Amino acid sequence: MNSRILEEVHETARGILDAGVIDEKRMEEYDALCLPRVPEYSARDIKKIRSLYSLNQKQLAAIMNISDSTVQKWERGAKKPAGSSRKLLYILEKKGISAFL
Repeated sequence: MNSRILEEVHETARGILDAGVIDEKRMEEYDALCLPRVPEYSARDIKKIRSLYSLNQKQLAAIMNISDSTVQKWERGAKKPAGSSRKLLYILEKKGISAFL
C-alpha cells in the first residue's frame, strides 16, 4: 500500500485517539498496520548494502551480531536472511550504520 496513504490513515487514527474515540490498544493495532513491510534480500542486495557502507563481511556480521559464515552463506545464496536479520538489514539500508551505534 502507498506509504502516503498509510501516513494519512495513521494521522487520522492519532486524531481519533486524541479525541477519545479509540483507546491505546486500538491505536497500537493501527501502529502495527502502518509499519513498512520488510523486504526479502537476495545475495546481490546484501552485497550492495555492504558495499554502500564500505563494510567487509566480518564487519557486517559484527554489526548484526551474527557469524561471518552466515553473511558468507547469504552472499553465496546458500541461505536467506529471515526474521530479525531481515529487519536489521532493512534498518541498515534505510538508516545507516549510525542506527547501530
